[in-house]
Amino acid sequence: MLAVCVDAPGGPENLLLRTVPRPELRDGEVLVRVRATALNRADLLQRRGLYPAPPGASDILGLEAAGVVAEVGPGVKGRWMRGDRVMALLSGGGYAEFVAVPEAQLMPIPCHLTFQQAAAIPEAWVTAYQLLHLVGRVQPGDTVLVHAAASGVGTAAIQLAHLAGAVPIATAGTPEKLKKAEELGAAAGINYRQEDFSEATLRYTEGRGAEVILDCVAGASWEKNVACLATDGRWVLYGTLGGGPVNGNLLGKLLSKRGQLLSSLLRSRSPQYKAELVQSFVETALPHFSPDTDPALRPVIDSVFAVECVADAHRHMEANRNIGKIVLEFPAAQG
Repeated sequence: MLAVCVDAPGGPENLLLRTVPRPELRDGEVLVRVRATALNRADLLQRRGLYPAPPGASDILGLEAAGVVAEVGPGVKGRWMRGDRVMALLSGGGYAEFVAVPEAQLMPIPCHLTFQQAAAIPEAWVTAYQLLHLVGRVQPGDTVLVHAAASGVGTAAIQLAHLAGAVPIATAGTPEKLKKAEELGAAAGINYRQEDFSEATLRYTEGRGAEVILDCVAGASWEKNVACLATDGRWVLYGTLGGGPVNGNLLGKLLSKRGQLLSSLLRSRSPQYKAELVQSFVETALPHFSPDTDPALRPVIDSVFAVECVADAHRHMEANRNIGKIVLEFPAAQG
């Protein structure tokens, strides 16, 4: 099968399309012929040698995919059959023509969605669902501050927060990104390049602050985040794109608000945790991707690249220009 391989840790130019063996199915796994996958920041880190695959996972990039069931392995107990349209949450292996998936990490593709749209759902949307509901324990009426609001997780979190009856506030660095966030349901948009997001959040909430903060940035924003966190608020850290060092009296200020600094990564979670999370997402969120629901959830796609252009796709993400997900498309099977 064709797969994107990392020739050596480094830049996008080290991504090469090669022929590699198909994965062998283990007990309880399903083989999926991939029609589309989507980029995540973790892919860029892994390509640079900074985020290796968990033990036992494929070292091929790709944390989500959409395609068709090609083979059902031994011990599979579910309803999956050859030809089923599915999307998958992965620990790796999505940048390939075929990927082996634990059956509990498969989801049916809603009938009106394309493979490209479906590929934009599993990692970003299940992550956002986990951060909001399992980690952040969002409640109706909560104000949710969503950083990097135009990212895949950000665009999902805005919609899921709105669905939960919370009030999402978005931060981003361009008017175009904020416009999209507001179209998706953000009650307010804050351009962090032009104003202090902490002051703007406090102003919007009349001094109360945000009950939930979804933060993948960290860096120089530590003090601003704790300043606009509500009393008893939950600050959920799931990335450090802006850097990790902490300066100032962060813990003292957090303590004074009885705030909780929580962190989570999904890729390294156990198969059982992922299975339960996917099941909850399928039961609670997936039905709302139907256009007949109100509000209807929808994946946001920035651009689609042929898999042969994977290096260009990585460069596009590194330029931080995307609004929503960047998708890689594999050709349909011939014959």
